[in-house]
Amino acid sequence: MNRITVRYFASIREAIGTGQEAVETAAATLGALRDELIARGGAHASSLARGRAVRMALNQTLSDESATLPDGAEVAFFPPVTGG
Repeated sequence: MNRITVRYFASIREAIGTGQEAVETAAATLGALRDELIARGGAHASSLARGRAVRMALNQTLSDESATLPDGAEVAFFPPVTGG
């Protein structure tokens, strides 16, 4: 089990109702962590659902779902940045 910090930004933070939480996870990759969070249901499921555009960062570096999740990592989930 890894103990990590998960941070949520922008509309994801608003939906989930918190900006940060400590999580104990058996997930080995970012994608597996996302699936664990989706399995919680509720706001996690709707905000992080497959098919939704969600960007992820591992230790403050943009990463894809195959990135290995080390113990003590900081993971951030945020919507794609839009601008005009």
